[in-house]
Amino acid sequence: MIETPSLVDQYCHGVLRTELGLGTFEAHLARGEGRPAAGTTFFDTQTGFAVRRWCPPLLGLEPHCPPARYLARRRELGVLESGRRLLRGSGITTYLVDTGLPGDLTGPGEMASAGGADAHEIVRLELLAEQVADTSGTVESFLANLAESVHAAAANAVAFTSVAGARHGLALAPEPPGPGEVRGAAGRWLTGRRVGGTLSDPVLLRHLLWIAVASGRPLQLHAGLGEGDLRIDRTDPVLLTDFARATAGLGTDLVLLHGYPYHRHAAHLTGVFPHVYADLGASLVRTGARASAVLSEILELAPFGKLLFSSGAHGLPELHVVGARLFRESLARVLGTWVAEGAWSLSDAQRVAGLIAAENARRVYGLE
Repeated sequence: MIETPSLVDQYCHGVLRTELGLGTFEAHLARGEGRPAAGTTFFDTQTGFAVRRWCPPLLGLEPHCPPARYLARRRELGVLESGRRLLRGSGITTYLVDTGLPGDLTGPGEMASAGGADAHEIVRLELLAEQVADTSGTVESFLANLAESVHAAAANAVAFTSVAGARHGLALAPEPPGPGEVRGAAGRWLTGRRVGGTLSDPVLLRHLLWIAVASGRPLQLHAGLGEGDLRIDRTDPVLLTDFARATAGLGTDLVLLHGYPYHRHAAHLTGVFPHVYADLGASLVRTGARASAVLSEILELAPFGKLLFSSGAHGLPELHVVGARLFRESLARVLGTWVAEGAWSLSDAQRVAGLIAAENARRVYGLE
């Protein structure tokens, strides 16, 4: 039996503090644009089926119970108690929490308390830049304050994360933009921007990435599936090849988030560049009962010390449970099969499971 007693969730978000009706719950299951089509439900997805398999027993119900019964039990317990039971039932011992999404979501401290775990903050670069822009009157003050804010955030955060792929696409010029180019882009953005306006200028996105690289903190880059409003053809991680080459040897690790359906491309990059790592979260959560097949494809190419478990969960504590359970089940199935076939020894399988579950993340992020 392959065991993973400790899990470091190297990328997730907080959970919602409010009670959820069926429609809101389903919206967080799919994270697409709008509600399900008439006559359909997002529970009829791999993720929805996985929630019904793994989460009801943690709330005192039988596996695969109907969604209406599950949500009624959730409301009966209350959002705090159901969240506590689910998070503690996930087996995750450390959360790395991206605090850059809007909404009434718990922060790292609340995640640690509810989950009986450790928690650390990941800072989203684009949100940080938008907050600086809201309080900076001139281009010069914006650029100075931005550099100072990234430096200050690096003192406490375990990593930075960027959604440049969702905002513009990953086919950005790999080199850092020049000072004049940055000032011009900042001037144009600030002139046409209202308070709270989002950052999508490719020059400023590149500038942010390079400021983060200079900090030395790991830099997480969203690729593949993510938010519902992105163009997935622009988020293939292979588009980051030149950026990975340009940042090699600078002392900053790059972590490719999500990846799926380009998971083999992400796995390839981890084998080419010593400072590139890949996340397993969306590849497993989105594929449910097929997660072991997808994991096998990732393990075809990636060095085993370059893969990191995550749930990628957002809003629903159920997604932390599903991410952890699917990871454990698929890893045990894949590695157990290779042991049974004589391709691997049990001791090697157990060692690799420990690396992917927690040890690689502890090394990359400098966790105690």
